[in-house]
Amino acid sequence: MIRTTLALAAMALIALPAYAGGMKKDIVDTAVSAGSFETLVAAVQAAGLVDTLKGDGPFTVFAPTDEAFAALPEGTVEELLKPENKEQLVSILTYHVVPGKVMSGDLSDDMAATTVQGSDVMIDLDNGVMVEEATVVSADIETSNGVIHVIDKVILPES
Repeated sequence: MIRTTLALAAMALIALPAYAGGMKKDIVDTAVSAGSFETLVAAVQAAGLVDTLKGDGPFTVFAPTDEAFAALPEGTVEELLKPENKEQLVSILTYHVVPGKVMSGDLSDDMAATTVQGSDVMIDLDNGVMVEEATVVSADIETSNGVIHVIDKVILPES
């Protein structure tokens, strides 16, 4: 019971900034306001994807937390943020984005969703909601141009 209450409170705190000022914010502004996506926001900026993710959409973003990025091998994030690795960074970030607004109720077990990057991500519902090897820890954060699902790992496309 306590775990459920804490989880609901955490989801509310993450979702609340999306409605600041009575209007929904876009995906980027929602991520910035949440405060737990600083690495993701820095990566989106380095990849030149801010304008795209502030655009009309709709987009579905599987957003890794700062902790998810911190779990990558040491030096990985710093290496990806270098200008000479922009193409690889864009590929990884667009692998976290699906065109359209896909809410958790739209998911089915073992479904494939084609990402903006071009590859499919697999959705598994057997043990909670999984996107590839990442667990969705908070779902259906609606924004003005789509939806964010918070995940606990960075998912990587096949090279």
